[in-house]
Amino acid sequence: MIHKFRMHGTNIILDVNSGTVHVVDDTAYEMTDELDKPDEAIIERFSAKYGRDEARETLAELRELQRAGQLFSEDIYEEYLAQNPVSGDGEPTVKALCLHIAHDCNLRCRYCFASTGDFGRGRSLMPVSVAKRAIDFLIAKSGKRRNLEVDFFGGEPLLNFDTVKETVFYALEREKDAGKNFRFTITTNALLLNEEHKKFINEYMGNVVLSIDGRPEVNDRMRFRADGRGTYDDILPKIKDIAESRGQDNYYVRGTFTRENLDFSKDVLHLADLGFRQVSVEPVVAAKDTGFDIRREDLPVLFREYEDLALEYVRRHKESRGFNFFHFMIDLDHGPCVIKRMKGCGSGHEYLAVTPEGDLYPCHQFVGMDRFKMGNVNESFDIDTSISDIFRKNNIYTNPECRKCWARFFCSGGCAANAWQFNNSLDKPYDIGCELERKRVECALWIRAVESGME
Repeated sequence: MIHKFRMHGTNIILDVNSGTVHVVDDTAYEMTDELDKPDEAIIERFSAKYGRDEARETLAELRELQRAGQLFSEDIYEEYLAQNPVSGDGEPTVKALCLHIAHDCNLRCRYCFASTGDFGRGRSLMPVSVAKRAIDFLIAKSGKRRNLEVDFFGGEPLLNFDTVKETVFYALEREKDAGKNFRFTITTNALLLNEEHKKFINEYMGNVVLSIDGRPEVNDRMRFRADGRGTYDDILPKIKDIAESRGQDNYYVRGTFTRENLDFSKDVLHLADLGFRQVSVEPVVAAKDTGFDIRREDLPVLFREYEDLALEYVRRHKESRGFNFFHFMIDLDHGPCVIKRMKGCGSGHEYLAVTPEGDLYPCHQFVGMDRFKMGNVNESFDIDTSISDIFRKNNIYTNPECRKCWARFFCSGGCAANAWQFNNSLDKPYDIGCELERKRVECALWIRAVESGME
């Protein structure tokens, strides 16, 4: 399988199975559609338009790429999966937890998937005892894995920061005897952020996610306090300070765009103009007809936004004032391992969420869905394997839509929670999300082609 597209005057061909990217002229771009025909027929067809010598030379180059396994290559991953079937039996090996430190929030964001922080279950804070129990659970369930991750999430984690600190200290105490290495991250709206928080975060958190939606009017229309007041003016100096204190690394300013700001590239560039070098602005995942939800008729506008952003992204990097945009960062040289290419984030078996009450769910977006409750760390370290088995067995080859998608090895099947929310199935991806992901991958491939001098 190949995928062809043109962007900003560049012809690009992706060989899906090998991951090889080719920047080609018009002759080769058109000729790839005819490679299943005899050579002489192909040469004859293209000679009238491009000349016999060019047609013959281009065909010879394309045939060589085929022989080298860089064009219309075989799917070695499906063969790998056939020889190494994914087992769904027995206890999963857990490597990461999302600790819901606070099912409460000091904001009332209009698009919040977590029901303004309480996930529809009432406002609560995680006791230290539950957090410690979760750390013990992660150690017990991590098997031979040495590197473990704990994400502090909410709601707003800074509402329960003492528990964050005690949890970190407890995990670090257990590292040596357990033979583990913990890495911590935290996501915050930064409204409560102070010097004490900053010092601790910079010392112990490998990454920090700082929430802001971009331009002042965009942010304050969506992200405001319980009394309706906006947050932009209060949080901006705080998140700029912590980004600078971390050397503009190991953080993201993370925003959400909705149908109310389809011109989201302006928000990305606004954040870049403020000096942020790690930016992620992502499409809202909102229920149909909420007014915020991205609709199919919005896609042409959003495609142009991504393409225009890619062009500006490259221009700024050439001018030595670049920034990183999360969805444009693709590693074509190494990339994810084979299993990650097929199975994605590991939700439901490698990655679990823990509520303030100790309940276990496949990830933070499944929290509150009773049918996906997998256990409770306070009661036992047992996991409902009937649920984890479903997630472990799910991959791009069990999903009919993914199986035929050219971008399947980049998104690894997409978000299971989004698939469930929109289609009530883990095997049918959220189609709007798929469309946007494919466009982002095209932009990322074009950027890589330009920056690598392939053009």
